[in-house]
Amino acid sequence: MDDEFDVLAAEETAIGMICLRQRGIPSEPGAVVTEITLDHQFLMSSENTASERALAARAIELHGGSRLRVLVGGLGLGYTAHEALRAERVARVVVVELLTPVIEWTRKGLVPLAGELTGDPRFSVRQGDVYAELAAPPASVSAVASRGRAGREAPKAPSSFDVILIDVDHSPDERLGPSNAGFYTVEGLRLAKRHLAPGGVLAVWSYAESSPFADALHTAFGEVHVESLRFENRVIEAEETNWLFLAR
Repeated sequence: MDDEFDVLAAEETAIGMICLRQRGIPSEPGAVVTEITLDHQFLMSSENTASERALAARAIELHGGSRLRVLVGGLGLGYTAHEALRAERVARVVVVELLTPVIEWTRKGLVPLAGELTGDPRFSVRQGDVYAELAAPPASVSAVASRGRAGREAPKAPSSFDVILIDVDHSPDERLGPSNAGFYTVEGLRLAKRHLAPGGVLAVWSYAESSPFADALHTAFGEVHVESLRFENRVIEAEETNWLFLAR
């Protein structure tokens, strides 16, 4: 692996030093990879995006509906959100990102997909803790929509989503912060499920398999799929496996 890299931006945050950097690929002269690290520990790369994209694609495929409202927990380099926006059946993508510098990197055009994300009117991003938001009660609906003489029907709650994609922690068992642990429990998943519209799909990315989390999903949801995705990491010249946890 090439140890030489250029730092594009770095800033101290509540969870450590977040850094945006670029490096070359030894096996491919001229190719440039964009990476994010936290306290000098690798988080993500523009070179290996297959599993992040698959997270969005598989969840949207599993849902099968149209005019989908998608919530993405974690912006990163934007590949999960970008894949969701590629689906014509998606009407809106809302990203909740904990770290303000990460949001600013996209707004300033420092990451590869910045222009495509910010140029899509369906895309929005805001600072927040997605785990805290999913643990809190959904926003109440005060108004009702007219449905002619047959009666009245309440519209979909503003905080209700058809698909929720979580790409924040390394894995359910290796988290970026201790406060994230509650999400991966049966109770945490039941709280998060309240933010899904009927037939909604929750999908979680992980770099490792987690049987306890899969068991919790089976308890909290009616349908669960655990999928592995193998790919060649050209930066380290080795094969890796990531995992997707999907529940409906």
